[in-house]
Amino acid sequence: MEATGTDEVEKIKSKFMSAWHNMKYSWVLKTKTYFSRNSPVFLLGKCYHFKTDESGELSTDGSNFDKINTEISGNVEEFRKDFISRIWLTYREEFPQIKGSALTTDCGWGCTLRTGQMLLAQGLMLHFLGRAWVWPDALDIDNSDSESWTAHTVKKLTASFEASLTAEREPKILSNHHQGTLKRNCDVNEMRNEVYHRKIISWFGDSPLAAFGLHQLIEYGKKSGKIAGDWYGPAVVAHILRKAVEEARDPELQGVTVYVAQDCTVYSSDVIDRQSSFMDSGKADTKAVIILVPVRLGGERTNMDYLEFVKGILSLEYCVGIIGGKPKQSYYFAGFQDDSLIYMDPHYCQSFVDVSIKDFPLESFHCPSPKKMSFKKMDPSCTIGFYCRTVQDFEKASEEITKMLKSSSKEKYPLFTFVKGHSRDYDFASSPLREENDLFSEDEKKRLKRFSTEEFVLL
Repeated sequence: MEATGTDEVEKIKSKFMSAWHNMKYSWVLKTKTYFSRNSPVFLLGKCYHFKTDESGELSTDGSNFDKINTEISGNVEEFRKDFISRIWLTYREEFPQIKGSALTTDCGWGCTLRTGQMLLAQGLMLHFLGRAWVWPDALDIDNSDSESWTAHTVKKLTASFEASLTAEREPKILSNHHQGTLKRNCDVNEMRNEVYHRKIISWFGDSPLAAFGLHQLIEYGKKSGKIAGDWYGPAVVAHILRKAVEEARDPELQGVTVYVAQDCTVYSSDVIDRQSSFMDSGKADTKAVIILVPVRLGGERTNMDYLEFVKGILSLEYCVGIIGGKPKQSYYFAGFQDDSLIYMDPHYCQSFVDVSIKDFPLESFHCPSPKKMSFKKMDPSCTIGFYCRTVQDFEKASEEITKMLKSSSKEKYPLFTFVKGHSRDYDFASSPLREENDLFSEDEKKRLKRFSTEEFVLL
């Protein structure tokens, strides 16, 4: 009875926290974001220009985008469509209970796990869909009702969308966006992309079976001493994501691996070994790799000397974003304009969506409005991510990033380095073979404990 009483208290506490955080962060979708008309905007390697003969700023709060399009020239619509197409993963409530706890929401503690999910989702989108892909229905998202952007609103907004999806599956019927404009082969390609779009989102569903869902990530986090309800740092999340991809059993995911840099160093031979490992089928094949680099951009505060490097990183098409944020408040950084970073905010509590059902609503997984934050407000602890499809892509990326590191570093030592050889060549422990019941090696556990306190060696 006592345990049951405790569970009830935890459930009531969870509901209270969900309501509090929804009220606290209700401004997330309502506040306006201002973009300069005269400076380029970068989003995960793509550059957009809003330049006109007029000077000043334009507001992009989602609901005003249509007005903006009539006021200026440039490709605001393309930027909006590209931004909305990124996968947005936020706090959720009323999902299946997390094993070992009474929690049915991650409000107040799961933001870094959510930003880590967003970064991994972008890597998978590059892998399966390519950087040029955009969601055909992105511009249908309406932000005017953002203050009540909950399950009820989603149901209302998605009724027509679900009908269009049903029609889209009929080979001779096209969606409203493409009637009479695309050939049949284009429709086949779009249907294939929509299948992967939904599949990627389903891998991040809030259920115990989802490969990269919150439930699975928390299970892997337990190996580093973390439990549900704890706050996770960017470096710990990087290792959790690596383990989640490593343990994923979906055949579609066997062609992707994740490498996490050790002490701000990327060992090229270790990365190439991961890319060249055998598939589950026993056939030798090259895997794509998502490289995660936990770094610290200063001591107590972010060093402004790193601004140009961060901007350079976000200008690369193979960059999959940055897990960062403000102190104890994680954001997913995906672009910039001038000295401000563009991000998606996970601090908005939405209702659980069952991604296992056919034609589950997609709207709540796409952010209707971009947000901006001054670089100087950024917490120095973050994790940078890159995607490389082939070994040749990795080698090219390592050369390009190394040049960027050298040119942007005013100090003797760069933020992180690429070195040839294996980590074991430099007297680092390397243990690729581990017991199945021990997901992290002893060396990794020590490193994770150090990362969990956000202690970095500053050179």
